[in-house]
Amino acid sequence: MALKRVTIQDIADACGLSRNTVSKVFNGRGAVPESTKRTVILKAQELGYYQLPLEEERGEMPASGGNIALLTQSKPLNHNFGSFFITGFTNQICRAGYNLKMYEISPEELQSRALPPHLLLKDIAGILGIELFDRGYLDMLCSIGLPTIFMDSFADAGCSLLQGDIICMENYSSAIALTRRLIEAGAREIGFVGDIGHCMSFEERWMGYQTALLEAGFAPSAVCSILQKDSEAYGDTDWLLSQLDAMPRIPDAFVCANDYLAIHLMTALKKKGLSIPEDVMITGFDGSPESAIVEPALTTAHIPSADMGRVTADILLNRIQNPERPFMRTYVKTIPLFRGTTR
Repeated sequence: MALKRVTIQDIADACGLSRNTVSKVFNGRGAVPESTKRTVILKAQELGYYQLPLEEERGEMPASGGNIALLTQSKPLNHNFGSFFITGFTNQICRAGYNLKMYEISPEELQSRALPPHLLLKDIAGILGIELFDRGYLDMLCSIGLPTIFMDSFADAGCSLLQGDIICMENYSSAIALTRRLIEAGAREIGFVGDIGHCMSFEERWMGYQTALLEAGFAPSAVCSILQKDSEAYGDTDWLLSQLDAMPRIPDAFVCANDYLAIHLMTALKKKGLSIPEDVMITGFDGSPESAIVEPALTTAHIPSADMGRVTADILLNRIQNPERPFMRTYVKTIPLFRGTTR
């Protein structure tokens, strides 16, 4: 007869504790007295429950595992997504005995495929890349031989054989859902805003936009889209106004590659005297705090950034322990939030 699978509830019942308290012991997200932790761990081992924290499986606090190097072109703490992501990631690796060291890659280092001079590989156990979308630089990092994971990647990474792990928010399905909602609300011509070659996420959001239009019998509107390179002044209202003025007509709606683009586009449209969503509907992507406080509140897709940070840490820590396992591409579910910018 098959053995019954031990659950967290079984452990809680055996210890006379709540399920919530036992869960805190295993996920490290709450304050639990050390004596209670030890009781839970011993009971879990006794019952045959093996999903234990790394340090508790050995019956000791973790020894220092060294450093995880975060390499980036743009400091992630400057952005809401990045700050929550890094917090989740750092909490997870610290529990396993690692420290995080951040290195900003200069344009010269990116072009020459060089590491920052103060990065000492002998002190590094693994690498996390954020806002690194240069294929050649990513290939160089993978060739070092250290466990490496990238948060998002370059456009067309889905067709590449990159020798490293990738984690990304789920873009395609949410972009389809956002575009479908615009169509259901009466939009027939829908433009896209953003550099679709900037990164894998933007490309996948563009693909979702196209898929929803084509399944409804509509074509993507190139003449009513803003697809210039990311180096252009998307945050400049006057530049956006010039792009809108160059269009033969303003479409019924715009799908924007992220909230930053959508919020600035809303400002430009209002300066043209257009009403949102009565004249033009807009969607963003990210679920940034700003998206909830603009007027009207922005329809977007929420990314669970702190949870993504924890999942990313788990994948990298597993890679450090099992360097020969197959490389993985992991997607974390996003959730469309329908608000005031869509009718």
